[in-house]
Amino acid sequence: MAVFTSVSEDDARSLLLRYELGELVALRGITAGIENTNYFLDTTQGAYVLTLFEVLTAAQLPFYIELMHHLATRGVPVPEPQTLRDGTRLTTLRDKPAAIVTRLNGGYEPEPGPAHCALAGRTLAQAHLAAQDFAIHQPNLRGLPWWRETAPKVLPFLTPDQAGLLTRALDEQTRIAAEGVIAELPYGPAHCDLFRDNVLFDGTFESPHMGGFIDFYFAGCDTWLFDVAVSVNDWCIHRSSGAFVRRRLEAWLQAYHDVRPFTAKERAAWPAMLRAAALRFWISRLFDFYLPRPAQTLKPHDPRHFERILRLRETQPAPLLPLG
Repeated sequence: MAVFTSVSEDDARSLLLRYELGELVALRGITAGIENTNYFLDTTQGAYVLTLFEVLTAAQLPFYIELMHHLATRGVPVPEPQTLRDGTRLTTLRDKPAAIVTRLNGGYEPEPGPAHCALAGRTLAQAHLAAQDFAIHQPNLRGLPWWRETAPKVLPFLTPDQAGLLTRALDEQTRIAAEGVIAELPYGPAHCDLFRDNVLFDGTFESPHMGGFIDFYFAGCDTWLFDVAVSVNDWCIHRSSGAFVRRRLEAWLQAYHDVRPFTAKERAAWPAMLRAAALRFWISRLFDFYLPRPAQTLKPHDPRHFERILRLRETQPAPLLPLG
């Protein structure tokens, strides 16, 4: 983990007194993760995940916690935050904000097939529709304002060619936003980080079953098309090149479209949105690579991956969104 806070079994027993989740059976640290400390928490009543938030503050967390609760109560497969005896869903442990959520079944698929992509696309569309009446609004904190703020910090580390690519892509997104294109697209709460390792599957490779979406802590209100673009830029590509795998992409987009049909304005904005999604993660990976937080211990992702994807999305024709 980037930052790890040690939690003892006695800490967990004291925490469980604030809930009605039974008694502690087992507590095991989860080694994966960058932003938060996570533990598997087994009790006499079920299997859960305990999260201590190392970066987000208690004031920032209600959007994420309540969004997961909102989706879970509407049947979307996401971790459901557990309610404390006092009626809240956020508490404190070891001086850090903390929450307990249900543990979903399954594991992530590193090389998804078309069936996995269809399940992910369908479930994302269901999540978008289910979140339409969510009462809390928070913009995507890694959206255009953050790109514009962060780009000058990473530009000194880039070659002239890389700097030109970044500047050109950022100028395009700034222009599109100023022209009002983004404001005309369907909008609402979005995951904004739905990479393949944030989705769990049960079943077999040939016949997978949706386990659920995890890690909502980059979520925010944005265009739903941006959420789709982020997803397919990871789910539907050859990792080595960033080029789309046609069968995966068609399965993903058609399954989403079958639940929430794409609009004509979304079809027009789609090529630029694919570039926006690549730009967002190129900038964030550049920032993490060249300007890591002092406490960060994990090796940051190679930013060149999303540089390659952005170049492809700039030079190759974008696949068409489904019609009808």
